[in-house]
Amino acid sequence: MTQPLVELVEQPYLKKEPPLFHVGDTVDVKTRIVEGEKERVQVFNGIVIARRGRGINEAFTVRRIVSNEGVERKFLVHSPNVISVTVLRRGRVRRAKLYFLRHRVGKARKLRELRVHQKASPDRKLATSSV
Repeated sequence: MTQPLVELVEQPYLKKEPPLFHVGDTVDVKTRIVEGEKERVQVFNGIVIARRGRGINEAFTVRRIVSNEGVERKFLVHSPNVISVTVLRRGRVRRAKLYFLRHRVGKARKLRELRVHQKASPDRKLATSSV
């Protein structure tokens, strides 16, 4: 159920071009970290295991393994502290939430890569074999 008045108030705070990524993608999330007077950019690399919400409340969860310990972090898509989300690898998944990865160990943690096939250009002939 959408509420037009709430959407009207949220509109100025939404990013003009939100990042395009899906659950299962391996991403680099660059965030702005303020430490006292200093400000720096920190990169969090991992697999997107969940997306939730819509509008200003839209968030996603990224999971990575650090010294054999799983670390998850939630980010708001439209937060001013999230500078960019770069997709490094597309994952082939059949679920909206990948919470089952929390219980996987070793190579079982890996997701298959989604390969994007490009159409052959008209001047290139496709290889055909006759039997």
